[in-house]
Amino acid sequence: MQLETLKLLTDVRQAGEAILQFAADITPDQYESDVLLRSLVERQCEIIGEALRRLERTAPPVFANIRHARRIIDFRNVIAHGYDSLDSTVVSQVVRLHLRNLLEDAATAGHGLQ
Repeated sequence: MQLETLKLLTDVRQAGEAILQFAADITPDQYESDVLLRSLVERQCEIIGEALRRLERTAPPVFANIRHARRIIDFRNVIAHGYDSLDSTVVSQVVRLHLRNLLEDAATAGHGLQ
């Protein structure tokens, strides 16, 4: 089970790092006007949310160490199922204000599992 947990945490970190590489300081206008950027950010957010959903099921104690994990899963669901109502301001704020915390939590949660 530890290998699965490590893989899920790695998926979260890799997806988050990809977002930061291309969109660390995006504004709502930039996000809204760039279809490739939106596609990258939204797909990587879906990966993050799905990895956390699986982590919740397979490793609840590790999942509990991820701040706002349930909200992140809910955000993923909005992207996947409510894409037409997605607010560019919210997405850009999530990236700018919360993504680094998530990456920190994912890295910390994996300590001791290796």
